[in-house]
Amino acid sequence: MLHQTISDVKDRIDRELLPYVRKPGRYIGGEMNQVHKDLNACRVRLALCFPDSYEIAMSHTGLAILYEAVNRVDRWAAERVFAPWTDAEAVMRDKHLPLFSLESCAPVREFDLVGFSLTNELCYTNFLNMLDLAGLKVRSAQRTEDDPIVLVGGQAANYAEPLAAFADLFVLGEGEEALVGLLTLYEQVKADGGDKETFLLQAARRFSCVYVPRFYVSPQDAADEHPDAFLSPLVEGVPVRFENAVVSDFENAVVPSRPVVPFVQAVHERISVEIMRGCPGRCRFCQASFCRRPVRYRSPDRILEIAQAHYEQTGYDTISLLSLSTADYPYLDELLDKLRQYFEPLHVGLSVPSLKVQKQLELLPKMVAGVRKSGLTIAVEAASEPLRKRINKPIADADLFAAVRAAYQAGFRRVKLYFMVGFPGETEADIAAMVDLSYHIARLRKEVDGHLASVNAAVSWLVPKPHTPFGWLGQKDAAYFENARAIILNRKRELNARAVQFKFHRIERSVLESALGRGDRRLAEVIELAWKNGARFDLWDETFDFALWQRAFETVGLDVHAAAQHTLTPGQILPWAHLGGPEEKTLRRHYDEAMKS
Repeated sequence: MLHQTISDVKDRIDRELLPYVRKPGRYIGGEMNQVHKDLNACRVRLALCFPDSYEIAMSHTGLAILYEAVNRVDRWAAERVFAPWTDAEAVMRDKHLPLFSLESCAPVREFDLVGFSLTNELCYTNFLNMLDLAGLKVRSAQRTEDDPIVLVGGQAANYAEPLAAFADLFVLGEGEEALVGLLTLYEQVKADGGDKETFLLQAARRFSCVYVPRFYVSPQDAADEHPDAFLSPLVEGVPVRFENAVVSDFENAVVPSRPVVPFVQAVHERISVEIMRGCPGRCRFCQASFCRRPVRYRSPDRILEIAQAHYEQTGYDTISLLSLSTADYPYLDELLDKLRQYFEPLHVGLSVPSLKVQKQLELLPKMVAGVRKSGLTIAVEAASEPLRKRINKPIADADLFAAVRAAYQAGFRRVKLYFMVGFPGETEADIAAMVDLSYHIARLRKEVDGHLASVNAAVSWLVPKPHTPFGWLGQKDAAYFENARAIILNRKRELNARAVQFKFHRIERSVLESALGRGDRRLAEVIELAWKNGARFDLWDETFDFALWQRAFETVGLDVHAAAQHTLTPGQILPWAHLGGPEEKTLRRHYDEAMKS
C-alpha cells in the first residue's frame, strides 16, 4: 500500500462548480471548528462519507463522533464528504470534476480509506453514486490495489448482504472504537509493507465486528438451496458469525470537542448530547432495540460538562438529549435540574425527544419548565392496548391520557403522534381507532384551558426488519396500506376532527425498504441497475422514482412487491443471521408470543 501524494482541486471547484449550483455553501468547507490537517504529512487519511445532502449529514451525531475519534490522533486525518445534490452532480460530471473532501478539497480516490455511514436502505444508490463520482469502480472486485479501501458502517452493516459486492469490509455496531482499531491495524500493515489483501485478511481474523465479504461464499454464489449456514469461508481463521462492536465505557466515550458549525442551515442546529445507548424496551418491530445493546448511561455531571463545552464552541440556543428512549434514563430529574440551572439564564432551551408514556412521562412536563413548548412528541404506534401488547409496547391509555393532560397543564399546546400500520393481527377497527385516539387527545386540552389542541399524527407502514421478531413476516401489500389510509381519512371526516392532521409516508418507499432490507447478494444487480438508470436521493420526495426500482427488479427477474411481501419461516437460514443480531431463540420467543396473542 503506497503512501500516495494527495492533490487538491480547490481552484477547479471555485471556477467550475460553485458559480453553477444553487447552494454553494454545501461544497466550500472552511466552517468554524473544522479540522484541517496536512494530508500528505498524515500516515492514515480517511474520507468520511455520508450519502445524503450537506444539511442532513451535518445533523448526524454519529458522523461527528467518528470525525472526532479519528482526528484526535495527530498522525491521522478524517475529512468530510457528502453527496452532491443533483445540480452539483450534473456540473461535476460535465466538467469531469471528481468527488472531493470539504476540508482540503482533495479527490476522494486519493485517500487511503473511504468510509460510509449507511443508515437506511434508501441511501444505497447514493453510496454507489459517490463511489462513481470519486472515479472508483462500484464493485470491489473491479477495484485495484492502488484504490482506497471502502468501509461501510451504520445500520446497513447489520444486513449487509445486498451491498456485499460493493464494500471491501463492513463494521458492525458502534463505530468509534472499532474504527480506531481498524486504522491502527491499517497503519501497522502499511508500515510493514503489506498490501490491501493483507490488511483485509488481518482485519477479518482480528475483529469480530468486521465482515469482509470476499472471504466467504454465500448460498447464492454456490447455488446451494439447502445450506447449513449462510456463509462458507474461503480462507482459514475467519469467523462465520459476527458481533456488534460495543463501547463499554460510555461515560468517557468519544464526543465532539468542537462541533463543526455548518454554513448552510442544517436540519438540526442545536447541541446534541447522547445521554444513553440502547433501549430497555423490546418493541418487536424495532431493529435498534434488539441490536443496540446493552443499555448504558452517562452521568448527569458528564452530560452537563459536554453541553457546556458545546455551547461555548457553537452558541446554539437549544440542547437536545439523544437516546432511543430518553424517558428511561434513570437520572432524568437530576439531569434536567442541572441543565436548567445552568442554561436558563443563558436563554438556552431543552429538547427532550424519544419520550415514553409512563409515570415518568406524566411527571415530565412539571420538571422541564425550560423545555421549548413547541410540541410534545409521543410514539404510540398502535391505537388499541391489545395491539400495543402484541408489538411489546405496553402503553396503557390511562397513562397516555394522564401524560398528555399534564403536558397541557405545563403549557404544551400541540402534540405529535406516531402510528404504524401493518402489524400482525391488526383489524380495520384498530386502524380507525387511530383517529378516535388522536381526536380524544386533542379534546383533552379543553379540560385544561377550554381549547382544542393541535394534533399532528404521522402514519408509517410496517417494514419487517432484520434482527427483529417481525423480520420473518411478509409486509402487507400496497392495497392494504391504501385501504388503511382511506379508513383513517373517512373516520376523520365522520368525527369532523379538524384539530387532527394526518401525514402518511410514501407507500412505495416502505415497499422498497422491505424488499431491500431482507434481501441477499442477488440484490446487488438490482441496486446497481437502479443507480445506473438514475435513482438518486431515494429518501427525498422530489427525487424518489419508484418506477426506476420496479424496472430494475423486473430486469433481473424479480418482483419488488413479491420481495417485500415474502414470508420467511423461523428456523430457516436468513441472509442476516450472521451479522451481529440477537440469537434466534430470543427472536423466536417474541415471535411466538406475538402470534399467540
